[in-house]
Amino acid sequence: MSMPKIGPPGGHRRMPEMRRPLVTALAVGLLPLLAACGGTDSKSAAAGDGSSSSAATTTVDGATQLTVPDGVDDATKKQYIEENAVAVCMKKQGFTYTPHVQTSAAADPLAGVDGEDYARAKKFRQKYGFGYYAGAVYPNDANVPFSKAAMAKRSAPLDHDEDGLTDAQKKAYDAALTGPPAKTKAEEKVGGCTEVGRVAAHGPALSAAAEKNAEKARDEANHANGLALNGDPELVQLAQQFATCLTRQGIQVSTTQPTGMVDMVRLDISRQLPENFMSLSKDAALPLLNKDIGIALKDLDCGKKFRAAYFTKEKAKPYYGEDG
Repeated sequence: MSMPKIGPPGGHRRMPEMRRPLVTALAVGLLPLLAACGGTDSKSAAAGDGSSSSAATTTVDGATQLTVPDGVDDATKKQYIEENAVAVCMKKQGFTYTPHVQTSAAADPLAGVDGEDYARAKKFRQKYGFGYYAGAVYPNDANVPFSKAAMAKRSAPLDHDEDGLTDAQKKAYDAALTGPPAKTKAEEKVGGCTEVGRVAAHGPALSAAAEKNAEKARDEANHANGLALNGDPELVQLAQQFATCLTRQGIQVSTTQPTGMVDMVRLDISRQLPENFMSLSKDAALPLLNKDIGIALKDLDCGKKFRAAYFTKEKAKPYYGEDG
């Protein structure tokens, strides 16, 4: 579970669990530019874009509670349990907390570039490429991950829970939500109602030794899944075909491992971006965007069969990383 961080006063946002760290690698690489694994404030991203802001609600002890939709997976269900528990806890502290749960990939501005949904990715890439230079060309387009409009949307509060609070009351709100400020960096930890919500959804925290063992087990399982995906005969064959197609299109191939190839072209480009790519003028960014669009579409078409098989198998053997 990703740990929540405190956003600016005026609206707290909890970061939802990441569907696939591999898919969000681009966001991780660019987070410092957003001052944010993705402009991370405390509640989920942008209400109205697949969040639960429009979900059915009830009231328990004066606190708003989200109704868990039928058919959601276990991870999503736990998000509902956690957010609802935080809301009840905050109400007991005398504060209003509006629960939010991200329930759709539509809320993830990067979901359109990973290629899992070919049609959606093609629509995105035809206009924005991989999204690197599109923010400079379309600064007012909130669909561009790093445009001014998108970043403003990410930093805007989802709710009005702190409207009318004094500075002292806002500090008290923050302390109730995440615990009192730590005296030293070594003592920093998330507490308060955030921890109450986490325990409600995931159970009591493990001891340091148990958590270390659990982390080791997760790493070992992840490594095993990576080896399985990279050793899958069908994926290996499709990855080779993908690589051959890219080479014929003049695109350099840095790996042929299935776990690496799924995002290889996009991530290789990200490592070569100019430092000022987000602040380029429209005229300077436009030719770079057009080149990015061409590469992004070639990558998408060359990898169509590979990604269709990879994402299906990766769901059965979840893997995060690049090369297993």
